[in-house]
Amino acid sequence: MLDWSKISTVLLDMDGTILDLHYDNHFWLTHLPKRISEEKNISLAQAKKTMLDHYEKVAGTISWYCLDYWAEQTKMPITALKREVQHLISLRNDAHDFLVALRETGRRVILVTNAHPESLSLKIELTQLDKYFDVLYSTHEFGVTKESQSLWKKLQKKQGFNVKETLFIDDSLPILASAKTFGIEHLLAVANPDSKQPTRDINEYPAVVDYRDLLHDIYANKLN
Repeated sequence: MLDWSKISTVLLDMDGTILDLHYDNHFWLTHLPKRISEEKNISLAQAKKTMLDHYEKVAGTISWYCLDYWAEQTKMPITALKREVQHLISLRNDAHDFLVALRETGRRVILVTNAHPESLSLKIELTQLDKYFDVLYSTHEFGVTKESQSLWKKLQKKQGFNVKETLFIDDSLPILASAKTFGIEHLLAVANPDSKQPTRDINEYPAVVDYRDLLHDIYANKLN
């Protein structure tokens, strides 16, 4: 599926790729609408519809991922509300062994998330995921998301990765398409980002359900 002998850098998304997406789905689709309905004294159905419509309007933009934007738009303490369900934040069950394997075989491992820096900090605090990576980036520091070609140009300028020797892993097919357009040679989709949702059928890219299935090939192609 992947030629690990040609992969020296691995770029990884966070939510749904390294962390279980259940936390984020629960927060944005259930918890936040519930708290909005309570605060504004409107029905839960109305709160959900309002938020879903708003999500659709800004999807893929920096605003969609920005906690400051949502705090301003909803007049709600988004960061505090996210902590109310922080017990749901967790690494994917297969992530630890996979990330350790990447490091042990001499690959450069870089986190590239569209998540807001406060979200990234909260998740580092609760999972210590930073120990697995050489460097971690929130795309907010670049001012553009992974959906934009500008992000990849800025990231490559900063990290100097060779697109022919780079693997990018994400659960978002539009974002994988953006990376492909930029020229990243090796792409991998995550078919089961949310542990509480069914596994998706993905045909556009090689897809993984359990990273542990990749361990043999990773260790068989050590770089160090």
